Amino acid sequence: MVEPTIFDLSSPGRIGVTMPASDVPETALPPQELLRSDLPLPELAEVDVVRHYMHLSSFNYSVDSGFYPLGSCTMKYNPKINEDTCRLPGFLHTHPLQPIETVQGNLLLMYTLQEWLKEIGGFAAVTLQPAAGAHGEFTGVLMMRAY
Repeated sequence: MVEPTIFDLSSPGRIGVTMPASDVPETALPPQELLRSDLPLPELAEVDVVRHYMHLSSFNYSVDSGFYPLGSCTMKYNPKINEDTCRLPGFLHTHPLQPIETVQGNLLLMYTLQEWLKEIGGFAAVTLQPAAGAHGEFTGVLMMRAY
């Protein structure tokens, strides 16, 4: 069965959302030759847009919908609480170039994690530096080669 596009569901006159008045001053438009005379956007209620894309997303296979035994980083199970935790104010706006005195909590968390991983794994040292699965695997191979 062919799924309808968002444009197929459009009905002239439907409004998805009414934006509140803006307190941002208006600016000049780009030159006329860069503007389109017509921008055919679908006309749907917000709930119809959400339902349409939620339905389409049900066709995606993910670790939330079934077992996926491959992959080292992208397709692994990530507890949902991790998403909430990384949005905590102390973590959300952390930047690598912040002054060192403003990231002491983050550094303590990483140090504590390293100490736990050393104890659990029986290692003299661990690293949190590899950024992703392939990077971590490469780091492991280099460490094995070094010893």
